Amino acid sequence: MAACPVPVTGSVVTIGAYDGVHLGHRAVIDEVRARASTLGVPTAVVTFDRHPAAVVRPTSAPRLLTDTDQKLELLADAGVDYTLVLHFDEERSHESAEDFVNEVLAGCLRARLVVVGEDFHFGRNRGGNVELLRRMGPNLGFEVEGLTLVPVPGVEGPVSSTAIRRTLVEGDVVTAARLLGRPHEVRGAVERGDGRGGNVLGFPTANVAVPNEIQLPADGIYAGWYERPDGSTHAAAISIGRRPTFYPEGGPLMVEAYLLDFDGDLYGERAAVRFASRLRGEERFESADALVAQMNKDVEAARAALGSA
Repeated sequence: MAACPVPVTGSVVTIGAYDGVHLGHRAVIDEVRARASTLGVPTAVVTFDRHPAAVVRPTSAPRLLTDTDQKLELLADAGVDYTLVLHFDEERSHESAEDFVNEVLAGCLRARLVVVGEDFHFGRNRGGNVELLRRMGPNLGFEVEGLTLVPVPGVEGPVSSTAIRRTLVEGDVVTAARLLGRPHEVRGAVERGDGRGGNVLGFPTANVAVPNEIQLPADGIYAGWYERPDGSTHAAAISIGRRPTFYPEGGPLMVEAYLLDFDGDLYGERAAVRFASRLRGEERFESADALVAQMNKDVEAARAALGSA
């Protein structure tokens, strides 16, 4: 198990994948914080270093909205005192719900209250649920609060990681941002491409190597922002796709960011790319000149969309 933070006074705990730390998650965290304040103890989130489905059903596991580092940052920003990241592997997937409760909730976090959704399941074969927690709680010193769906002001319907993935697959980064409470962000190292962007097209791009398990928006051209390791943020026109003009049969999927009004070396640095709006779908052009003409239009459209004219 990951190192236990051991809150000696006990804690109010919630458990889940917390992928995206979206507005629905934040509503649960707000409830956890309120209850912890009443009890005078810290808050704790139990989460995992990968989506459990990646181990239990790898062929149908969802892509992730956040990597672990970003998830930890977002949970801290939401006011969580402790985050316990459990390594999820085959052994963990076979752990009984009772052992999980004894080891993690009672033994490690000294839970005084566990807050989860009413339909929450955990442990081997999803054998653990709110009823089991309520049955074990009195002997282990904790109570249980099962939450029904927490409404989010200004958002219709349930807010879920699944719903957000669906909007991204459709290229609707505006709705995704509304459900997340912030623009969708992907991260990766800037790698060298084939050199065509600057040398041939006149638009040098940062090729951001986003891990395969991260959910990208649909192929297309977007307006957004590029953040450098020093925290500086630059308006950008962003391309996601396989460059069909040069690779008619489809090249490797790439995330390329052209930073507006920027001149500098980005190779090797870690980048964060955020999506503000979709400008158009990916297209194949008959010539490089036709592509360049469209790229000029895309840059101006991105500039207008971001208010950076």
